[in-house]
Amino acid sequence: MTVLAATLLSVCTPASADPAHDARLEGSVQTALSLNRMLNPFRIEVAVEGPRARLSGEVENDVERQLAEHVALATRGIEQVDNQLRVNAELVERPLELRAYAQRLEDATLAAVIRARLLWSKITEKAAIEVQSNEGVVTLRGKVDSAEAKELAGVVARTTDGVHLVNNLVSLDTAAMAKARETPVDVPSGPQPSDSWVVDKIENSFRFSRNLDVLNIKVTSDHGMVRLTGEVVSSEQKSIAVDIARQIIGVRGVDADLLKVATKVEG
Repeated sequence: MTVLAATLLSVCTPASADPAHDARLEGSVQTALSLNRMLNPFRIEVAVEGPRARLSGEVENDVERQLAEHVALATRGIEQVDNQLRVNAELVERPLELRAYAQRLEDATLAAVIRARLLWSKITEKAAIEVQSNEGVVTLRGKVDSAEAKELAGVVARTTDGVHLVNNLVSLDTAAMAKARETPVDVPSGPQPSDSWVVDKIENSFRFSRNLDVLNIKVTSDHGMVRLTGEVVSSEQKSIAVDIARQIIGVRGVDADLLKVATKVEG
């Protein structure tokens, strides 16, 4: 093959030769747009080719147009965005059911986040707790085998970003409480999860918490012995981080000696 032919072939070949990878990236961008409370009412179409995403559709104003581009760029694997979104001010008159649908989607996401956090906790992993959210007001129902599990369920819900109010209607199951007393506290109920699983669940719990600046906290684990390093803005944040990490399944201990509290600089 001549140099000229090779050059022409490279120009004519699409930037991406992996349609499956493009489809996964497209799904990731679409999900990120759908989960954004400002953007989820709008029908935004996404097409991905290699590291480039194309956005098309209509939004109400230029703020939302730029936000959609930022959300797409924040998706791992996307390096360029062809923003073809059109601004249509008349969308403010769109049927209210679309806004209602967006709220239902947000409530469903919020409830799913809380359920996941409860499943990751060694205290509530097996608790039959029903989670419902209505415009950020969360209701918990079900029965648990300890007062600690009931209290933790309320704490997990209250500290989840996006929750405005929690109705903790979880009740105590006396028969299950009596059976639970026969099992020593902190006895593992299953195989030890991998360190990568433990780190992932701690980091996600931090990310879903409204009380933490997670960008400055690094989490590592060695056979369930967790170390937190970095910096937080207050001793309260440090305590919250330790408490969240300590109750994750598979965590045997938490070392936070290197998680420093930022020193305030007098201006």
